[in-house]
Amino acid sequence: MRISDHRVSAYITAYQDLEALNTCLQAIQKQTSPVHQIIVVDNSSPSLSITTSTPGTLIWRYPQNIGIAGGLHHAIQWAVGQGYDFLWMFDQDSEPQPDCLEQLLQAYVQLANQYLIGMVAPTPIDPRTQIIVRPERFIHDRFQGFAPPDMTQPYECDAPITSGALLNLATVEHVSPPDPSLFMDGIDLDHGIRLKRKGFHNWVVPTASMLHHFGSPIQLEILGQKKVFQTYSALRYFYICRNHTWIELKHSRGIYKITCILRRIKFIFSSTFWILLLDPEQKLSKIAACIKGTYYGLANNLGKTF
Repeated sequence: MRISDHRVSAYITAYQDLEALNTCLQAIQKQTSPVHQIIVVDNSSPSLSITTSTPGTLIWRYPQNIGIAGGLHHAIQWAVGQGYDFLWMFDQDSEPQPDCLEQLLQAYVQLANQYLIGMVAPTPIDPRTQIIVRPERFIHDRFQGFAPPDMTQPYECDAPITSGALLNLATVEHVSPPDPSLFMDGIDLDHGIRLKRKGFHNWVVPTASMLHHFGSPIQLEILGQKKVFQTYSALRYFYICRNHTWIELKHSRGIYKITCILRRIKFIFSSTFWILLLDPEQKLSKIAACIKGTYYGLANNLGKTF
């Protein structure tokens, strides 16, 4: 099957940043392989003044903020109902290069001869730090980013980041869309590992490039080596700690459940150290968010929001 035979819908989560959203929209519109429909979920309050030159672009407004997971859940179900083959998923702070979709579809066509494909994803690079945002593997009790063995060939992972990933919608019959309760963060980890455990393969295509703003980096030089530390809002810290704790504990087995719990508690202490040392504002609120998030993750309580 040719790549032109596949129908692709794109999806963007928008939140209080019209400039970033417009940059993402323009990058999607410039693709060398056509996107047949764009869906924008605007979680902003007040709503953004969104304009687009692409006919038929759908703007879904949720001023109550249903999060990234809620938006994806609705968009995936809609795209399946409309008969699309793929949903190309984005955060607003991403900018795919013009041939990104074409390369993802080419990789899919080649790999689908041998594998059941869950997602194919580009290589995301943070333009502020030039750091590649790594895909992840689940090892015993945690997800770990890893470097690819070959930057010229597609390689497999458990979970690429959601933004930029091209989801094969045929998987929805076997693996449900992201849980809206996750709201934000860790959505890629949960969805990716569930796809893998149902027999689907997730791939990263190194030559498919995308700019992606990852967190709020602080760049330091320690003992002659450059280091990058990420800072987040208290809201983001809560969901990082709650969701990662819940996901990793759910997928750990045997003795690794204990090591998972100990490691998540250790993460509270390490986060507290770096927040106190580097974070310029709301230190106590952010530390409290880490503690509360971890507690609710350990308690298997995704109903508790920030």
